[in-house]
Amino acid sequence: MPTTINPAWLKAQAQQKNFSGWDFSAIEAEYTQEANPWNYQEIVRKFLQPDCQLLDMGTGGGELLKSFNHPLKNTAVTEGWPKNYRLLLENLTPQGVAVEFVKEDDKLNFPDQHFDLVINSHESFDLKEVKRVLKPGGIFISQQVGDLNGLTLTSRLIPNFQKKQFDWHLATIKEQLKGENFQLLFADEAYPWQKFYTLEALIYYALTISWEFPNFSVENNLQELLYLEEELNQKGFIANLEHRFIFVAVKPKE
Repeated sequence: MPTTINPAWLKAQAQQKNFSGWDFSAIEAEYTQEANPWNYQEIVRKFLQPDCQLLDMGTGGGELLKSFNHPLKNTAVTEGWPKNYRLLLENLTPQGVAVEFVKEDDKLNFPDQHFDLVINSHESFDLKEVKRVLKPGGIFISQQVGDLNGLTLTSRLIPNFQKKQFDWHLATIKEQLKGENFQLLFADEAYPWQKFYTLEALIYYALTISWEFPNFSVENNLQELLYLEEELNQKGFIANLEHRFIFVAVKPKE
C-alpha cells in the first residue's frame, strides 16, 4: 500500500483552517446527511413571537439565528469559541444583539427570569442555569448531539479510540427536566446516516469536529485514511452514523 500523502488531502487540511461560524459550504457537495424526522427551525418558529426575549445558546456565527428573522433588539446570544465570538461582536453587536462569551455552562451573564424563549442547537448547557434565566412559563428548545454520535467513523479513523461515557441521550434529559419540574411538550430521538463521497470532505469534517476525532491529522492518521480510500473506491462513499435528540419544555410558572 502506498505511503505517500495525497496532495489533495493536505490541501483539504489547510483549507479547514479558514473555517469560521458554523459553515460547511466548502464541502456541501461532497457529503450528505440524512434528515432528522423533525425540523428544528419549524419547531422554534411555532413558539417564537416578535415580542419574545430570545436567547440563542452557542449561536456559532449566527447563521441559524438569522433564519428566524427575530427582532435583533429582542435577541441575545452566547458563544464559547473565541473566533466565533469575535465574529459576532463585529456583526451582531452593532445591530443591537446582546453577545456574551460563555466558557462555563453554569454561568450565564443574564438576569433572572429574563427570557421568554431559550433555544439551543448542539450546544452544552446547565439546566438549572437555563431555568434561572427563563421567565415563569418560558420555553426551552434544544436539539442535541448524543453520545453515540460519530462512533462508526471515529472508531475507524482514530486508533485505539475509547469513549468513556454513554450517558447523553434523550432518557437522560427527560430525567433532568422532570427533576427541575419542567413540563415536556415534545421529544424525539434519531440516528441519521451521514455519507462522505470524497476523502477531502471527510478530512475537513474530522478536523472541524475535533472533539470527536482527537489528535486527527492527515499525517497522524495516514494509514487509516488509506484503508478508508479503498472502501471509498469500492462503495463510492464512507458511512457514518449520527445521534440526535430534541426536546421542547416549559418552565413551571411557580
